[in-house]
Amino acid sequence: MIIERASEQLSRDGEISTRAVCEAAGVTQPVLYRLFGDKAGLLAAVVDAVWDDYLSAKRAAADSDDPLTDLTAGWHSHVAFALEHPHAYQLLFGTSLTTRPEASTEAMRLLQHKLERLAEQGRLSISPVDAARIVMAANTGLSLALLLRPEAYPDPAVSEATRSAVYASLLVSEHPDPAPASAQAIAATTLRAAIAASARPAAFSAAELLLLDEWLARFQTPPTSDTHPHDTHLKDA
Repeated sequence: MIIERASEQLSRDGEISTRAVCEAAGVTQPVLYRLFGDKAGLLAAVVDAVWDDYLSAKRAAADSDDPLTDLTAGWHSHVAFALEHPHAYQLLFGTSLTTRPEASTEAMRLLQHKLERLAEQGRLSISPVDAARIVMAANTGLSLALLLRPEAYPDPAVSEATRSAVYASLLVSEHPDPAPASAQAIAATTLRAAIAASARPAAFSAAELLLLDEWLARFQTPPTSDTHPHDTHLKDA
């Protein structure tokens, strides 16, 4: 009851008063603070409750044959949710709550799952973890801009333009003839994802797989210099 009354107040007024919430829910403030710790705890609980419907639909959705289709649908549903629930969205992504809602962690996990599937198909040029951070940052940045400065973005096509630009920097399909360094990163990303998605290959021990993963990670993020620290003695010889 407390979360429902707080959610209604947030949607109506754009903010929450613990006193007003208690009056609407028919409880005393000590009860509220005993349940949620403080106002930040209540706000985090409200954000998680509002986001639950959105995330539950994503949890229940079956993967399609094309993870890029799923990724694109996720981008658009994220923006749509932000516009439909501006106050809860800004609480999650536009404030520094001392109590972090669990919704942000789950949203990132669901996004990363789609990118891992792309990596398994050899279609991602960087690691799924890094790609998820980039996509989430771009998606939330765009959504907050639409909420806070709508007059600066009158054309709704800005969402699709932003999405296309971000995906172009991440997807192999957008770079049919990658440079050698990029090709190595793509191959390493694909192999790491394939190994992570399958059972441990019988030909490798757990220690060997850890070492292999470390080597592949270096191909994903090549050094800025052509000289590797371990090669210095060879050039001096």
